[in-house]
Amino acid sequence: MARVDWRIQGYDVTNCNCAWGCPCQFMSLPTQGYCHAGVFFRVDRGHFGSTSLDGLAFGGLFAWPKAIHMGNGHAQPIIDVRANDAQREALLKIMSGEETEPGATIFNVFAATYSKVHQPLFKPIRIEADLEARTARIEVEGVFEARVEPIRNPVTGEAVRAQIVLPAGFEYERADAASGKVQTMPGASIPLSWDAKHAHFARLDMTGEGVVRGRAA
Repeated sequence: MARVDWRIQGYDVTNCNCAWGCPCQFMSLPTQGYCHAGVFFRVDRGHFGSTSLDGLAFGGLFAWPKAIHMGNGHAQPIIDVRANDAQREALLKIMSGEETEPGATIFNVFAATYSKVHQPLFKPIRIEADLEARTARIEVEGVFEARVEPIRNPVTGEAVRAQIVLPAGFEYERADAASGKVQTMPGASIPLSWDAKHAHFARLDMTGEGVVRGRAA
């Protein structure tokens, strides 16, 4: 059966509880032995079949008791409240790894590691990011907030630029590492809290076949 044609372009901002650089990016075990994360995507241009996804945001809160590939993860999907019914359905299908070549995207890979997916939340999502400056502010009303800034030299205080390059990555080819502070609000289904831990910014260009590499928009 043919898959629905979809593509999303924009950027993502990821925060997790690992040390800067995140050993998971290099097939190593997480810093503290478990993985907690808040991951959000801004779609500047996108579609799912005939449904436009332009200007929407989505993401979620995630927790695994050990390394991600060991499974038993919990996921809390969060979709932009501005999305209509068709857009909500489309984004949830993308997030759940549907209409995707097996193993081709972060959504499809991670979906296989969940033992529980909470009912999706439809909330105002505010994402303000400067990818070049490596700064961001993310707010999900009543649920989550994050502040991201550059990693700084502990001696001089100057901003340090560090990049992660994964030519065959299923989330991105290149990302800028940063430092994040995260806090969920009381009652969140997946509580998160940390400061000065790993964050990264990455350009988003993805289809059901995976990360777009060298193709024109």
